[in-house]
Amino acid sequence: MKDLAKTVLEIRDLDISFHSASETVHAIRGVDLILRKGETVALVGESGSGKSVTMKAAMGILPSNGVINSGSIVYYGDDPEGSVIDLINSDKEWLRRNIRGKKIAMVFQDPMTSLNPTMTIGQQLILAISSHEKLSKKEAVERSVNLLREVGITEPERRMKQYPHEFSGGMRQRIVIAIALSSNPEILICDEPTTALDVTIQERILDLIVSLQQKRGLSVIYITHDLGVVAKVADYVNVMYAGKIIETGTIYDVFFDPMHPYTWGLLSAIPDDESGGELYSIPGTPPYLSKDPVGDAFAPRNPYALEIDFKEEPPLFKITDTHYAATWLLDERAPKVERPADLTRRIEKMKKEAADYAKG
Repeated sequence: MKDLAKTVLEIRDLDISFHSASETVHAIRGVDLILRKGETVALVGESGSGKSVTMKAAMGILPSNGVINSGSIVYYGDDPEGSVIDLINSDKEWLRRNIRGKKIAMVFQDPMTSLNPTMTIGQQLILAISSHEKLSKKEAVERSVNLLREVGITEPERRMKQYPHEFSGGMRQRIVIAIALSSNPEILICDEPTTALDVTIQERILDLIVSLQQKRGLSVIYITHDLGVVAKVADYVNVMYAGKIIETGTIYDVFFDPMHPYTWGLLSAIPDDESGGELYSIPGTPPYLSKDPVGDAFAPRNPYALEIDFKEEPPLFKITDTHYAATWLLDERAPKVERPADLTRRIEKMKKEAADYAKG
């Protein structure tokens, strides 16, 4: 577990809505997040929980109908002056030239929509480099070849002349990662980068991202719906639901001592060889946020919901200095509720596996 002091990205009380002719959707409802140098912070939750929207706001690539109502997103520069950059209110063109892609880069889940099918891989790498730096063509080609080699593409000189359709899905994602790293960013945002890949290729891409992080000293934000993936890559975990972070803590806090019933459901849904072949499914569906939920947004799906859950939204209760959860079950007046027996078994198994791994 890393505990490095330097904060590189800080999001405070972020509130975002999307407007259309017929309605307004309140997609993000007060999100706080801190990323420190060298750490991996995971945002996890079902589709529509607000994970990608939060990070697109940090990148300055929200759709045109997206409005940041309030809050702040601050990047703390790695230059000797220690610059502090407001990512919401700074000039958009300046951010495009100096921050987006250069200091903060993003890897998306589907490499086929990230790569231009009409351009060679080499052309796309060189374009990414030249967008932020003035290099000679020879220097740009040399860096592109080295990047392809760094992400595990064999025969990079020959591959530079090929088009995206000539590569497998896993190789295309490696190329997307190479493009993201082309200007040596400090922060890498990975938005479901393994979702479109089969299981064996997923493992290789995860290993690649971890090795690149260690080699380059990257700070990484990992967006996923899969807590199984989170266990392999994250230092800190933020569980999102209906546009809010409802549990946050270290990887050990969230996996070994989860407190929110929604987190219980996500952990129970991880494939397990002792679960009898049936995967747990959280009942119901996430709310559509055209209207703010009354009470706890998870209450209609929560088998442990209390009467107050349908009336008042819970605050983030402090469990430890690193662990917080927004559930009325943590109120001192709440009845004692035990975690599901199957989840308790899974947690004990994870603890044993972690102990065995630590022993080597």
